[in-house]
Amino acid sequence: MEKVFLHTAMTQANADPCFETGHICPIQHVVDLLDNKWSILVLRELFKGQRRTGQLLDALPGCSTKTLTLRLRQLETHGIINRDVYPEIPPRVEYSLTARGREIQPVLIAMHKLGSDWLEQESCECSLLTGEGPN
Repeated sequence: MEKVFLHTAMTQANADPCFETGHICPIQHVVDLLDNKWSILVLRELFKGQRRTGQLLDALPGCSTKTLTLRLRQLETHGIINRDVYPEIPPRVEYSLTARGREIQPVLIAMHKLGSDWLEQESCECSLLTGEGPN
Protein backbone atom coordinates (compact mmCIF):
# COMPACT_ATOMS: atom_id res chain seq x y z
CA MET A 1 0.00 0.00 0.00
CA GLU A 2 2.86 2.33 0.75
CA LYS A 3 4.17 1.86 -2.84
CA VAL A 4 0.85 2.99 -4.25
CA PHE A 5 0.96 6.12 -2.11
CA LEU A 6 4.54 6.89 -3.19
CA HIS A 7 3.64 6.32 -6.83
CA THR A 8 0.64 8.64 -6.51
CA ALA A 9 2.77 11.31 -4.84
CA MET A 10 5.42 11.02 -7.58
CA THR A 11 2.77 11.18 -10.30
CA GLN A 12 1.28 14.35 -8.82
CA ALA A 13 4.71 15.95 -8.38
CA ASN A 14 5.69 15.15 -11.97
CA ALA A 15 2.24 15.75 -13.44
CA ASP A 16 2.10 16.95 -17.02
CA PRO A 17 0.50 20.42 -17.05
CA CYS A 18 -1.23 19.48 -20.33
CA PHE A 19 -3.64 17.42 -18.25
CA GLU A 20 -4.42 20.16 -15.73
CA THR A 21 -7.79 21.86 -15.96
CA GLY A 22 -7.55 25.16 -17.77
CA HIS A 23 -4.17 24.44 -19.35
CA ILE A 24 -4.04 24.55 -23.14
CA CYS A 25 -1.59 22.26 -24.90
CA PRO A 26 0.56 24.43 -27.23
CA ILE A 27 0.40 21.87 -30.03
CA GLN A 28 -3.37 21.63 -29.75
CA HIS A 29 -3.60 25.43 -29.82
CA VAL A 30 -1.72 25.65 -33.15
CA VAL A 31 -3.69 22.74 -34.59
CA ASP A 32 -6.94 24.47 -33.61
CA LEU A 33 -5.80 27.73 -35.23
CA LEU A 34 -4.76 26.09 -38.48
CA ASP A 35 -7.86 23.88 -38.40
CA ASN A 36 -7.55 22.07 -41.73
CA LYS A 37 -5.77 21.76 -45.05
CA TRP A 38 -7.43 24.85 -46.55
CA SER A 39 -6.12 27.12 -43.82
CA ILE A 40 -2.61 25.80 -44.31
CA LEU A 41 -2.82 26.10 -48.10
CA VAL A 42 -4.18 29.66 -47.82
CA LEU A 43 -1.12 30.52 -45.74
CA ARG A 44 1.14 28.88 -48.32
CA GLU A 45 -0.36 31.14 -50.99
CA LEU A 46 -0.09 34.26 -48.86
CA PHE A 47 3.65 33.68 -48.45
CA LYS A 48 3.82 34.66 -52.14
CA GLY A 49 2.38 38.08 -51.24
CA GLN A 50 -1.01 39.79 -51.08
CA ARG A 51 -3.82 37.87 -52.73
CA ARG A 52 -7.40 38.60 -53.67
CA THR A 53 -10.18 36.07 -53.15
CA GLY A 54 -10.23 35.10 -56.84
CA GLN A 55 -6.48 34.48 -56.85
CA LEU A 56 -6.79 32.24 -53.80
CA LEU A 57 -9.67 30.30 -55.35
CA ASP A 58 -7.62 29.78 -58.55
CA ALA A 59 -4.67 28.51 -56.50
CA LEU A 60 -6.82 26.16 -54.40
CA PRO A 61 -8.75 23.87 -56.75
CA GLY A 62 -11.55 22.11 -54.90
CA CYS A 63 -11.98 24.84 -52.30
CA SER A 64 -15.42 26.45 -52.49
CA THR A 65 -15.99 30.18 -52.09
CA LYS A 66 -17.91 29.51 -48.87
CA THR A 67 -15.11 27.39 -47.39
CA LEU A 68 -12.45 29.91 -48.39
CA THR A 69 -14.44 32.76 -46.84
CA LEU A 70 -14.81 30.82 -43.57
CA ARG A 71 -11.08 30.03 -43.45
CA LEU A 72 -10.10 33.62 -44.23
CA ARG A 73 -12.39 34.93 -41.49
CA GLN A 74 -10.99 32.43 -39.00
CA LEU A 75 -7.38 33.32 -39.81
CA GLU A 76 -8.21 37.03 -39.59
CA THR A 77 -9.94 36.57 -36.22
CA HIS A 78 -6.80 34.93 -34.84
CA GLY A 79 -4.55 37.72 -36.11
CA ILE A 80 -2.78 35.53 -38.66
CA ILE A 81 -3.86 37.46 -41.77
CA ASN A 82 -4.90 41.01 -42.61
CA ARG A 83 -7.96 41.84 -44.66
CA ASP A 84 -7.60 45.15 -46.50
CA VAL A 85 -10.72 46.58 -48.11
CA TYR A 86 -10.23 49.34 -50.69
CA PRO A 87 -13.12 51.81 -51.20
CA GLU A 88 -13.57 51.15 -54.90
CA ILE A 89 -16.49 50.04 -57.00
CA PRO A 90 -16.56 47.10 -57.04
CA PRO A 91 -14.82 46.84 -53.66
CA ARG A 92 -11.34 45.34 -53.77
CA VAL A 93 -10.31 43.09 -50.89
CA GLU A 94 -6.76 41.84 -50.45
CA TYR A 95 -5.39 39.43 -47.87
CA SER A 96 -1.86 39.35 -46.50
CA LEU A 97 0.05 37.79 -43.63
CA THR A 98 0.53 39.56 -40.33
CA ALA A 99 3.79 39.31 -38.39
CA ARG A 100 2.13 36.52 -36.42
CA GLY A 101 1.22 34.75 -39.65
CA ARG A 102 4.80 34.96 -40.92
CA GLU A 103 5.92 33.12 -37.76
CA ILE A 104 4.29 30.00 -39.24
CA GLN A 105 6.77 29.90 -42.14
CA PRO A 106 9.35 27.61 -40.45
CA VAL A 107 6.58 25.13 -39.60
CA LEU A 108 5.38 25.07 -43.21
CA ILE A 109 8.96 24.71 -44.48
CA ALA A 110 9.41 21.71 -42.17
CA MET A 111 6.13 20.22 -43.45
CA HIS A 112 7.31 20.77 -47.06
CA LYS A 113 10.61 19.03 -46.36
CA LEU A 114 8.96 16.11 -44.59
CA GLY A 115 6.39 15.70 -47.36
CA SER A 116 9.11 15.82 -50.03
CA ASP A 117 11.18 13.22 -48.15
CA TRP A 118 8.22 10.90 -47.70
CA LEU A 119 7.04 11.25 -51.29
CA GLU A 120 10.54 10.51 -52.59
CA GLN A 121 10.05 12.80 -55.56
CA GLU A 122 11.66 15.94 -56.89
CA SER A 123 10.72 18.87 -54.68
CA CYS A 124 8.49 21.59 -56.08
CA GLU A 125 9.64 25.22 -56.25
CA CYS A 126 7.64 26.45 -53.30
CA SER A 127 7.86 30.19 -52.55
CA LEU A 128 8.49 29.23 -48.93
CA LEU A 129 11.86 27.82 -49.97
CA THR A 130 12.92 30.12 -52.79
CA GLY A 131 12.59 33.28 -50.74
CA GLU A 132 9.97 34.74 -53.05
CA GLY A 133 7.18 36.49 -51.26
CA PRO A 134 6.99 38.89 -48.35
CA ASN A 135 9.82 39.32 -45.87
